[in-house]
Amino acid sequence: MRNTSLRLQNFRNHVDTTVEWAPHLNVIVGKNGAGKTNLIDAIHYLCMSRSFVTNSDRYVSHHDATFFMIKGHFEGSIRTSFDVGCSYSWGEGKKIFVNESPLDRLSDLIGMVPVVVLAPGDKKLTSEGPKERRSFIDSFICQLSPRYLQDLLDFRKARKQRNKLLQEFRGSREVLKTYLEPWNVQLIEYGTRIVAKRTEVLNRFQDYLAREYELISGMRHKPHLEYQTFCEPSEEEETVRERYAAALGDEQEHEMERELTLVGPHRDEIVFYLDDFELRRYGSQGQHRLFALALKLAQLLYFSDELDDLPIFLLDDVFGDLDAERTRVLLNALIEHAGQTFVTAANPIPFDEYVTFDGEKNRKYRVEQGQVTPL
Repeated sequence: MRNTSLRLQNFRNHVDTTVEWAPHLNVIVGKNGAGKTNLIDAIHYLCMSRSFVTNSDRYVSHHDATFFMIKGHFEGSIRTSFDVGCSYSWGEGKKIFVNESPLDRLSDLIGMVPVVVLAPGDKKLTSEGPKERRSFIDSFICQLSPRYLQDLLDFRKARKQRNKLLQEFRGSREVLKTYLEPWNVQLIEYGTRIVAKRTEVLNRFQDYLAREYELISGMRHKPHLEYQTFCEPSEEEETVRERYAAALGDEQEHEMERELTLVGPHRDEIVFYLDDFELRRYGSQGQHRLFALALKLAQLLYFSDELDDLPIFLLDDVFGDLDAERTRVLLNALIEHAGQTFVTAANPIPFDEYVTFDGEKNRKYRVEQGQVTPL
């Protein structure tokens, strides 16, 4: 999949910017604050209907504007070409358009243009709490499976209503158990499929991660993942369903005391290891950085094997943290395995030693104060 052109209006410091992209490697250089990240964040908006930089759409618009607009043209090796647009205004909120037709739900966009992003904030993946890793695997699987995305949305709705009942009900516990039962049924239905799918994908992902970590690090450390949920993980839905029902029954009294749903995939953890050591607790900064990079390269290759089209790869200010050897290895991996790739860089990096920038397949751009110039 390729983004051939992009137009931004009132998107951060881009008042009105139009760019034509190369089909393979696009390197975007400029000083910090020039607007490099904003360009690839706009592409991410058109793939995932949200920013990878901030959780608030309201503060994405230019400082003196009350709306922003992004438009992009995409072409795939199998699908016909199509346009995607995203508009946001303070009064009407966010809308997504495909070929000028509005989507009924923002979530309908996800998976249409598969994307992988590696950014400075990804250090949270390996160093912070389980929410970051759940978000990673959910974003990962949602692009592969519309059913998984719908199960996530339905599970969140059911859990919200169940929590409300736990918090507000003032009758006897026996009556409360009766009222909880319909929500228990929904949690089990959606949560079972979520856990089974996470188990399936993470089991397969292990091999991709091991290969990419060895490639990018040059070391023999063995990375692996441990998926921790409310029961022994299984790819078999019926097995998970039985275990989920039992776990809910065991915890129901505790949940009524806490007035909170305590059992389900919303509390899952994915633990990262190097050999037998937990990365979050014992890893060095360099190991954290290389592990996050290996995660995203593994995701890229997993998508490439599972999908009809290669995903778009966005790398924001990544090369500045890599030494010359890691830079060489990463660039070679991108050249050999990646589809369309966007790289931002504040400092000069010797890309020309590894890549021929012919203006056709590969291209460089300079960004200054929201203005983009092909080099």
